[in-house]
Amino acid sequence: MTTTRPTPPIEFSADISQITDRFQTTAKPLSESFLTDLNKICPSSSDLADRVEHSRDWWPLAMHWSLNAQTARRADAICRPTTTSHVSDIVTLCSTNSVPVTVSGGRSGVCGAAIPLFGGVVIDMTSLAGVISVDEISGLVEVLPGTFGPDLENALREKYDLSVGHFPQSFDISTVGGWIGSRGAGQFSTRYGKIDDMVAGLEVVLADGSVILTGTEPAGAAGPSLTSLFIGSEGSFGIISKVWLRAHPIAPAQRRAAYMFGSFADAVEAMRVAIRSGATPAVLRLYDERESKRAHGGDGTQCALLVLDEGENILIDAMMKVVDNACQANNAQPADVVLVDHWMNHRNDTSGLQALSKKGFVIDTMEVAVCWSKVNQVAETVKKSIMTVPGARSASCHISHSYIDGACIYFTFVAEPASNTLEAIEITYEAIWNAAQNSALDAGANLSHHHGVGINRAKFIKRALGPAHDVLAAIKHALDPQDILNPGKLGFASNRGEVKTKR
Repeated sequence: MTTTRPTPPIEFSADISQITDRFQTTAKPLSESFLTDLNKICPSSSDLADRVEHSRDWWPLAMHWSLNAQTARRADAICRPTTTSHVSDIVTLCSTNSVPVTVSGGRSGVCGAAIPLFGGVVIDMTSLAGVISVDEISGLVEVLPGTFGPDLENALREKYDLSVGHFPQSFDISTVGGWIGSRGAGQFSTRYGKIDDMVAGLEVVLADGSVILTGTEPAGAAGPSLTSLFIGSEGSFGIISKVWLRAHPIAPAQRRAAYMFGSFADAVEAMRVAIRSGATPAVLRLYDERESKRAHGGDGTQCALLVLDEGENILIDAMMKVVDNACQANNAQPADVVLVDHWMNHRNDTSGLQALSKKGFVIDTMEVAVCWSKVNQVAETVKKSIMTVPGARSASCHISHSYIDGACIYFTFVAEPASNTLEAIEITYEAIWNAAQNSALDAGANLSHHHGVGINRAKFIKRALGPAHDVLAAIKHALDPQDILNPGKLGFASNRGEVKTKR
């Protein structure tokens, strides 16, 4: 059983009875007989406070709605299944009655993926939690999707001396199912990979209530990977009801290092050379001049590179030596390792987001991935495009995840709208996102590295994928012809009508 619960992103500015919906969509009210049938399956709720809270996530724009007495779009009922059969029966009932279903976990997403755009039923998976079994010889962990990060890692470390190694910034407030649904990445991904690399197999409930297994055997070749089909699908293709994850022994040793560079380009080259030479330290994080000054006390002219590796000493020695050689060859100066310690102690602190939002500032992050040859261009182009937006006060970036062919660039922006009205906030927010995301795509970056699509990025996905988006839409229609599962997401047109907004 889980010991962690979802964490509200920010308080509402009014009593729960005064909260209104930001999105206006058409949906039939659920009948009393439907609610009775729902309660027969598993504990369900139509309590107003429950419905309002389950209708938002950590989308920064939605925080401003909360501060203006709005939720995104309230659900009509909340279900809390504890078995796969419960999930299957709920979906079957909803399918029979053409009621939309949105799956949710910790609701820590930042793009609105867990918002029930067309109301209906929200399936809260956090009661479907816990580690079921562990194959210690193979390192396979069978776990339920509503399990929160700390609960998973504590169970594996205490009983089996194992770790999955997935530590996103949202680790404390996010679930296994959410990681998979959004195709997330943890802060140690340069060593252990993204969640894609950790998932060995899935059990999935489809839109008609049927249950499938995607297989857990290693390195299969029985056609395309069905497991990959559901990773990153944000609950639109099926509902993940069980997961098999790959785990590794807890690292016996850890080493840290820090460097300062006179230019961002030199530091990028050091990272590229190290990675392409075979060094994959768990953490390899580069901050531009602005973020280095803000987070690491620099003078505003240098870029900080943080390095952390863990594992067997003999492997760490080699990894750290390769990184050090690459840094020295690109004009780095060693820095105090306390920089890494400070980051480790504060890496999940999001208090600044709430504080600035309450003061009326627009603040958000945008992460994209790009090949090494275009990293510098994307970093500069996106920051410049953000600063052209009226009210923009700051645009900075860091590189948070590295791969053999490229890296993830993580942008942070702050803006001060012309007024503290919700309309001015939304205009500024949308203008910055349009400028940043379009300039990133223009410069050769992808749409998203680990935050997913949800509502916020839906308008960009067709441009990013081109005709391939039609293939995704065809898969959606084949698996969910009634548009039951999380309708209105991933840029798919919904047969449930228009989505209107209310200021």
